[in-house]
Amino acid sequence: MNIGQVSTATGVSQRMIRHYEGIGLMPPPDRRDNGYRDYPPRSLERLRFIANARDLGFSIDEISALLALWDDRTRASSEVKAIALEHAGDLARKAAALEAMRQTLLDLADGCSGDARPDCPILAGLAEGRRGRHQ
Repeated sequence: MNIGQVSTATGVSQRMIRHYEGIGLMPPPDRRDNGYRDYPPRSLERLRFIANARDLGFSIDEISALLALWDDRTRASSEVKAIALEHAGDLARKAAALEAMRQTLLDLADGCSGDARPDCPILAGLAEGRRGRHQ
């Protein structure tokens, strides 16, 4: 398959496919006589794996580690589980931080009358800095 066909089949843009090749997540494909990339069926599976991992928020380094484990048929599933659980913990911390930011914005907006007057507690709160905010 050429890069356009692989892109269509996986939903991964051609630019990202080239990027994944450049950073080593994808092995470089064979080249046809005309210079076009020629991807084997295994490339589709690997790109889908990468895309699914990216959709779950895994970093490039985490994806690289997961791919190495995926390629290693003698791996222990505990290694994969440890990466997944660590990432789930990271997501929980990020979700808590986002919720704290949301609550801070709601608190600031709650103090604003939202009328035609120029007084704005939201702007004052932003200028104030981090004191007294949800963390």
